Amino acid sequence: MTDRETGRGRDTERPEGQEGVRGDGALARGRTETAEERADRQWQDLMQEIRVVQTGVQILLGFLLTVVFTPRYESLGSADKGIYILTVVLGSLATGALIGPVSFHRLVAGRRIKPETVAWASRLTFIGILLLLATLTTALVLILRVATDNAIVPWLVAGVLAWYLLCWFALPLWARSRHTAKMRE
Repeated sequence: MTDRETGRGRDTERPEGQEGVRGDGALARGRTETAEERADRQWQDLMQEIRVVQTGVQILLGFLLTVVFTPRYESLGSADKGIYILTVVLGSLATGALIGPVSFHRLVAGRRIKPETVAWASRLTFIGILLLLATLTTALVLILRVATDNAIVPWLVAGVLAWYLLCWFALPLWARSRHTAKMRE
């Protein structure tokens, strides 16, 4: 959890050279906003992010849930059926984690704990993304086992998984590290 996600610490979105006053009265670079304003902005940002990933995971889960009712399902071996069940469970868990922030917000709305709500929603979203990664990986394993020679499946899945890890984690962490270091100078 970063300072920006929790609403604590320095916010560095103000153009270089402009300064504001933090909630504790100290001079700081970044936006001049109250903790409530920051939480509202972060909540809106998080909801936009969740809308994108929620739609995809719900569509994926919908398709996965129909597979068991197709004639082809009965011809799957026990290993493939096990992979299918694991994939459906992971997809269900991902869906729950990604819908969780909405339910969380509804249950605590008006309690004046928006910064804490943002922090918990952010954690649930990150867990949902990890579960989505696992869902997509196991779905790919299952599909490729059915569609191609088993010998190539681990290589294809490893390549796609590496791509997900690069796009979803490595590049953002690299950019965060690189640009955060520049801001400190």
